[in-house]
Amino acid sequence: MAIPTLIFLILLLHLLFASQPCHLILTSAVDGRWQLLQTSIGISAMHMQLLRNDGVVIFDRTDFGKSNLSLPNGKCRNDLSEGALKVDCSAHSVEYDVSSNKFRALMVQTNVWCSSGVITPDGKLVQTGGFNDGERRVRVFSPCSSRDCDWQEIPNGLAARKWYATNHILPDGRLIIVGGRRQFNYEFSPKNIAANTFNLPFLLETNDKGEENNLYPFVFLNVDGNLFIFANNRAILLDYVKNKVVKTYPTIPGGDPRSCPSTGSAVLLPLKNLKMADLQAEVLVCGGAPKGSFAQASRGNFIKALKTCARITITDPNPKWVMETMPLARVMDDMILLPNGKVLLINGAGSGLAGWELGRNPVLSPVLYRPDRKIGSRFKTQIPTTIPRMYHSSATLLRDGRVLVGGSNPHAFYNFTSVLFPTELSLEAFSPTYLDSKFNDLRPKIITPKSMSGIRYNKRTNIQVVITGKVAENLVSATMLAPAFNTHSFFMNQRLLVLGNDKVTTCGNSAYNIEVTTPSTHNLAPPGFYLLFVVHQNIPSQGIWVKLR
Repeated sequence: MAIPTLIFLILLLHLLFASQPCHLILTSAVDGRWQLLQTSIGISAMHMQLLRNDGVVIFDRTDFGKSNLSLPNGKCRNDLSEGALKVDCSAHSVEYDVSSNKFRALMVQTNVWCSSGVITPDGKLVQTGGFNDGERRVRVFSPCSSRDCDWQEIPNGLAARKWYATNHILPDGRLIIVGGRRQFNYEFSPKNIAANTFNLPFLLETNDKGEENNLYPFVFLNVDGNLFIFANNRAILLDYVKNKVVKTYPTIPGGDPRSCPSTGSAVLLPLKNLKMADLQAEVLVCGGAPKGSFAQASRGNFIKALKTCARITITDPNPKWVMETMPLARVMDDMILLPNGKVLLINGAGSGLAGWELGRNPVLSPVLYRPDRKIGSRFKTQIPTTIPRMYHSSATLLRDGRVLVGGSNPHAFYNFTSVLFPTELSLEAFSPTYLDSKFNDLRPKIITPKSMSGIRYNKRTNIQVVITGKVAENLVSATMLAPAFNTHSFFMNQRLLVLGNDKVTTCGNSAYNIEVTTPSTHNLAPPGFYLLFVVHQNIPSQGIWVKLR
């Protein structure tokens, strides 16, 4: 059957089934699979974070107007902020339970619009900043098995207003908050003794007048303990302790902006060969909008998005960007590290940029990036969804290997009619090809350690798995993934470590013992909760939660 015909039939089936009262709707079977989980969770998924109890915390903003989900037990918020409902009895945050495919309302007390977050070493979601009454708030969500926990807020938890900022966990377990609108600085949480902000002129230098193009900077912890910070079209390596720039990276060829609102995305590629003294780290930046796109879109001219990626070895003494071409131009893309080390590009638009009504031509097809292949053979287009995911979309990797996708609201309020891209309240899941049943005999199943086990630094650790098919021992590897906070096309604190295997031993009855060595330093892997996977011939197991300490 020709591919265009197949896609037409898939879309037709989706329309037929979507009218039926069922929760799960399969929409494809080639190069991945789409599944509609919820037609509406009542809010639009602007921010998303997977928790160690396999819940996903989702929230949008408190001044969107009334959502489609009421707060429980007659709860209401009083809000004196401009543009907000003075009394709002609707929810603007939910916790989605993956195993049951159900969700419940949560209550945020101040505006979390365009905020940031990260999972701390104790497994709590710490979320910072926002708009108006939320701009200096720190919020904490502690996952609980009873599913009755809710947001706690700390007034004046920040030294400066933080809106469109980026968070990252540091090797000592603290949280750093970098940048934000008109905030050319960084600070720490919890506040240190000085409780000050620290100036970062790089953020002022990368601010394009009238457009900015340096919001939500891409921040990664380098293997030497310094921070790689990318904004607009270039990057620095920052010693945040001494507040000193220790390396300046070249501008990406072409000079087009990649940061919000000319929003591209970025990942720290999987860290491998962890025992080597000269460990390498690479960053990949993809998509964005050409120079001048904001001014043009404001006049109704929506310029085609960038079709390029730029890759750089940030540990190289003389680093240079290497350019690659994607199959599809994309702005407002999300880049997700998969358990097998591949990168999934998903969501976004083909023209325009981030902002109210400024995106056009939704890109429905995800693209798989295979970093270990030669240039020219790294990208593979996946089956498309039927739901546009434009500005204010989000996604996250789940423990079972699926990618949860939600959101899209390019409007100042909830708007469901008479617009190009109505506010989207649905949740769907994308299943990469590695989840196809034809790979079941290659798929490892982790027997030990049990989920929530503790592991220590630089220790030999045994992982016992069952693999029913023929095992290629040289193609067995363990990986560790830090759960990331996603909003505005960036996954804060996203990090994948490839532990490899030191030895594979056959135990009989399809059981195998895999000996691995855990990361040796906090610079490689800050303490906290990780998802541990075993990958065999590029087919990952389901993950288990482990706590590195």
